[in-house]
Amino acid sequence: MSGSDAGELETLFRIGYAVRHAVRQSGASPKRGEIVAMGAAGSPTEEIDRIAEAQIFASLEEEGRDWNVLSEEAGFVDRGGSKLLVVDPVDGSHNALRGFPMSTVSLALGSATLSDVMLGVVHNLDNGVTHWAQKGRGAFRDGHRIRTRAWEARKELFCVNLGRHSTAKAARLAERGRRVRSLGCASLELAMVAQGSADAYFFENDNEGRNLRVTDIAAAYLIVREAGGGISDATQQPIERFPLSLDERTSVFAWGDPSFAQQAGAEGYL
Repeated sequence: MSGSDAGELETLFRIGYAVRHAVRQSGASPKRGEIVAMGAAGSPTEEIDRIAEAQIFASLEEEGRDWNVLSEEAGFVDRGGSKLLVVDPVDGSHNALRGFPMSTVSLALGSATLSDVMLGVVHNLDNGVTHWAQKGRGAFRDGHRIRTRAWEARKELFCVNLGRHSTAKAARLAERGRRVRSLGCASLELAMVAQGSADAYFFENDNEGRNLRVTDIAAAYLIVREAGGGISDATQQPIERFPLSLDERTSVFAWGDPSFAQQAGAEGYL
C-alpha cells in the first residue's frame, strides 16, 4: 500500500472511531431519536444521524482532507476536492434507536461509480469491529484477512431483508436456507458475506423507492468483492456502474461462492 493510500485509510479509521464515540456519547440524550430534518435522499433525519454526520465533517476538517462528501443526510457537499467520500453516518439507525446492537458507519472513497471505489471501511458502532478493503489488496476484519466461504448445499445461512415491503423473491430465498438472518443493516450483512459468516445477502423491496442507496452499499461492495465474493442486483445484473449519487436506488444480491449464484439463477428462484 502506498503512503498516500495508507494515510487515506488511516483517516477513514479515525473518522469511524470518532463517529462511534460521538454516537455512544449521545446514548443518554432523550432527543436522540427525534426527527430534526428531512435528509437529501428524502428520508427523515434523526438526531443520531445529525450527530454522526456532524462528526464526519468535523473529522475531515481536523484531518485536513478536502474530499467532497455524498451523505444520505446532507446530500452532495462540494468541498473542492478531487475524491468523493460516500458515507452513511448511521447504517441501521432504527436498530441504534431501538437498542438493537447492529449498526455501522459506512465510509467509501471513490469518484463516480461503484467500480472506482478504492477504499471502503465499515465500522461497527456497537462493538468497534472494523471491516475494510483496498481495491486490489484484499479485505480485512480488524487487520486479519477475510475471505468468503465455499457453498455447502443445505447448510446455508442467508441474510435476507424481510418485512412488510420485501418481495416474493426474498421469501423464496429465505425458504431455501437452513438458517436465515434479517439484521436491518445492509453494510453489516454484506460484511458477514465477506467474512464467510453468511453465504448470501438479498435485499429487494416491492417499490424501487424503498430499495438501497449507494450510501448503504459503497464500502461493503468493495469489501465483498475483495474478499472473493460477487454482488449484483436482484435480477443478477451487474451494478459496478451504479453511480455515486442519491438519484437512484438498487436491489442487491451478494454471494460468497459463484457456484451458488449460478445455481440460484439456473433454478430460477431469484
